[in-house]
Amino acid sequence: MGPTMRILVTGGAGYVGSTLVPMLLEQGHKVRVYDALKFGGTGLLPCCQSRNFELIKGDVCDPVGVAKALDGVDAIVHLAAIVGYPACKKEPQVAQATNVEGTRTLLNLRKADQKFIFASTGSIYGSVPDYVCNENTPTAPITLYGETKAAAEDMVLNAGNSVAYRYATAFGVSNRMRLDLMPNDFTYQAVKNRNLIVYEGGFKRTFVHVRDMARSIMFALDKWDTVKDDVYNVGHESMNFTKEDVARQILKHTDYYLHFAEVGSDADQRNYEVSYEKIRSKGFETTVDLDRGIAELVRASKLIEFQNPYANV
Repeated sequence: MGPTMRILVTGGAGYVGSTLVPMLLEQGHKVRVYDALKFGGTGLLPCCQSRNFELIKGDVCDPVGVAKALDGVDAIVHLAAIVGYPACKKEPQVAQATNVEGTRTLLNLRKADQKFIFASTGSIYGSVPDYVCNENTPTAPITLYGETKAAAEDMVLNAGNSVAYRYATAFGVSNRMRLDLMPNDFTYQAVKNRNLIVYEGGFKRTFVHVRDMARSIMFALDKWDTVKDDVYNVGHESMNFTKEDVARQILKHTDYYLHFAEVGSDADQRNYEVSYEKIRSKGFETTVDLDRGIAELVRASKLIEFQNPYANV
């Protein structure tokens, strides 16, 4: 572990942030979260015991707030975004402003020596069947979410002293739960409704556990000189699964009625495989496999009551 740092985490109260921030604090770093608290901030309650934790409530689109948040930090972890296809479709102007202009504001106001880690997404590859994507695969996003993240990623890499991580589909239990992620949603439905209908069951995705996402960010901070000024896919080839695979894995942990439907389609036509060789060559490996992640989700689903905010999108 390297020296302790002062780290700004934008969107730190979110799904990934509320997993990452406690891990950073545990390593002795001083952590400032800058978050609009759109989904509340209770995911960060466990952090309040630490005197190294600070919260500034604000929007990444507000230059005054951003300047205050950036003051005196060594590194910026930029997680703040409107995430996913449905959320961006629901509020396209907000998505554009947050994901693109918010990133621009941060980059314009940061100092060149402040390290910048950007959470990008595998969604920017678009729909690319028949071959394995690596970091040189041309990006061809087919959703507004993918487009905004691709534009932001370009700005981040052009700005220098930065790392962009193209994450696989996130899943797993976090202090700030998200159930709009496919494995999380499937598990929740299986536990709560005792049934699940799966369409386009053959569609493939790669998954990455939220704790491994947080670990990848700590890895970049730790090994900055070996990873900086580049883009990496983050995940693992062994985590390439079809929707059917995920549904069948859940059956091993909880009994429910699984039905495959011929009708219906997925708006975000992701169906591809990704190579994670590049980040592995730098020394990063994921640790949580699908089975362990699903086992956790089954336990968590019994604890939570949840309404999907995008059920009617």
